[in-house]
Amino acid sequence: MDAAFTAEQDGIRRTLREILGKRCGPDEVKAAVRTAAGHDRELWQQLSRQLGLPGIAVAEEYGGVGCTPADLALACEETGRVLLPSPLLATAVLCAPLIAVLGSEAQRSALLPPLASGGLTAALAVPGPVLATALALTGEDAAGQWSGGGRAGGIQARPDASGDGWRLYGEAAQVLDGHSAPLLLVPAHTGGFARSRTLLFLVREDAPGLVRSRQAVLDETRPQARIQLRDVPAELLGDAGGEGRGTDVPAALAATGRTASAVLAAEAVGAADQALARTVEYVRQREQFGRAIGSFQAVKHRLADLYVQVQAARSAAYYAAWDPEQGGLALAQALEALRMTAGEAIQLHGGIGFTWEHDAHLYFKRAASDELLFGPVHRLRAHAADRAGLFAPAPAPASGTTTASASASASGAAPASATGSASGPTAAAPAASPPAHEKVAV
Repeated sequence: MDAAFTAEQDGIRRTLREILGKRCGPDEVKAAVRTAAGHDRELWQQLSRQLGLPGIAVAEEYGGVGCTPADLALACEETGRVLLPSPLLATAVLCAPLIAVLGSEAQRSALLPPLASGGLTAALAVPGPVLATALALTGEDAAGQWSGGGRAGGIQARPDASGDGWRLYGEAAQVLDGHSAPLLLVPAHTGGFARSRTLLFLVREDAPGLVRSRQAVLDETRPQARIQLRDVPAELLGDAGGEGRGTDVPAALAATGRTASAVLAAEAVGAADQALARTVEYVRQREQFGRAIGSFQAVKHRLADLYVQVQAARSAAYYAAWDPEQGGLALAQALEALRMTAGEAIQLHGGIGFTWEHDAHLYFKRAASDELLFGPVHRLRAHAADRAGLFAPAPAPASGTTTASASASASGAAPASATGSASGPTAAAPAASPPAHEKVAV
């Protein structure tokens, strides 16, 4: 593994930091989230045209840049640093990979180029508060029961009466950028109990029966919407009838979740690093008892602990960008670092850190919101431990008789029971194996 960044990656980081530094101050971020779209449309188009930000990980044949997910994670570290409100996460990290993997050739050719250019945004409408489960971040559900499972609730799909499409009904409560995205990707349950399966559908913003409402959320930089589907016409993502491409939706969502966790980890590291930098700058200037509060040993120790935690999270995030299989652990460490850093930032800013006018609360809300959406941290770690088999039961040891017989056969000698008398066991006979479960007096 070569951990050094290439010249192109350094260029992306430098250019993106320069643009965002000019356009994404705390006041600009607060103004952008209060618009109807929930983000600065002009800045989004600038990032799309100049840097190709939404198309970084899209193949060149579909109008993208053709870079790796590691480049996207590096870019998201910079967007996380300023808490950029944008459709980048929903469009480029969650939806574009699903269309690239599950979509038919016609769908990929029609949808990926506008997604890569920023002219089209998309949102993943997972039913209920189970986004982390659907992406296999906090648990495995290969059957896709989170999509409804044939019961009331979730989102259900049935073939259209004309046989030329599908109809969806149900509700999704926490859809990132769902209020403004012209395209929705909706996982829905179909087939009842006999052929229970989860498929992915495309829903356009002008579809009859689609009701969208923006929600009041903790973190305004991650706008969310409630999506209601009232017998809405939809197009299956993949081949007609759900055969071939598009049949293994839970597996595709899990693969997308591994990449998304690495990107989210890098984004959280950027936010934590910036919160720490702002705090260090403040304690150098704020004076108490005739000296800067940053000169007190207790404050130095707290900041040193935060620095170590942020750097450890950065190392984990960079490794996960190279190997997305480690994305869950990296995300857990990054979210924990962001929560601790944002909390300490509020404490060390004193009374001003608790006010709405200060931007420290923005980082704290991002930390809390991301844990609610993609965590919590202890479940991320527990799932990673389960996948690694850390708590799997140890295999039962082979019995002594079997081992002795195998050894004797391998050496060409006769088993001990064959050489002894027929009237009873010989001295060379192995002792009887202990019972599998033995009662012990307590």
